[in-house]
Amino acid sequence: MSRHSSPSQRSSGQVSSGQVSSEDLPRLAIVEVTRHRPDRPAYHAKVQVLNASAVSAGEQGGWRVTRLAAADMTPAELLAATDDSDAILIMGGEDITPRFYGGADGYEGETRHYDAADDGQIALVHRAVERDTPLLGICRGLQIINVALGGGIVQHIEDGIHRNVNVPVDQILREHPVELLGGSGLLDSLGSVAVSVQSAHHQSVGRLGAGLVPAAIAPDGLVEAVEHESAPITGVQWHPEAPDAPAEQLPLLLAALQRQVADARLADLVAA
Repeated sequence: MSRHSSPSQRSSGQVSSGQVSSEDLPRLAIVEVTRHRPDRPAYHAKVQVLNASAVSAGEQGGWRVTRLAAADMTPAELLAATDDSDAILIMGGEDITPRFYGGADGYEGETRHYDAADDGQIALVHRAVERDTPLLGICRGLQIINVALGGGIVQHIEDGIHRNVNVPVDQILREHPVELLGGSGLLDSLGSVAVSVQSAHHQSVGRLGAGLVPAAIAPDGLVEAVEHESAPITGVQWHPEAPDAPAEQLPLLLAALQRQVADARLADLVAA
């Protein structure tokens, strides 16, 4: 049986002509790190603004959104909760635990680690590759994709264009340009070689994971986006969901996910 049911199979009842039941909408799981950071209220508030913005963009873009926090459940529970999702969006947050990519603790700028979130989100990437489930990773989400596929992390990058330093956390996002590479799906999705982005990261992808290729480069040469060679998986290091990001950026990326979902459903129908 196909893993993607048809709209009529998913609908709980008939709807009149011209109306769309919520059951007919593609299902998007938005997976953040945690919903609880009592020890870091300012950071938590900033992250929640970004996550809520992604949820809003998903709902306005015609998705049925489920919001989940990977550190607040077991990896098995996370996989079960997203088993029928048509697409996955992995959000930003804390650094990945170094043991997942063969790194050491004690590096400059090290944040708190959430092993359960790392385990669960890495499992999501593995399953997405196996099932060809469309998946988009934002900031930490890009790094999760890379680590899940055997890649490495540069644990601390020099202060430069990628974040503001010595400012309150609410002001950490910084604007800079990136160049989208020819032939990439991102270039097709965003429609311009040069785009302006908002970022706030102190780490970057190092060695690329299996099947991943660069899709965007920052002016300082850092890889700012990756795509999988065969699976519908994309990661961007920047924050298209940020309030000051170009308004069309995240909607265009979510629209690309919807096209990938439609392609997957068509492939299922042909194979049935």
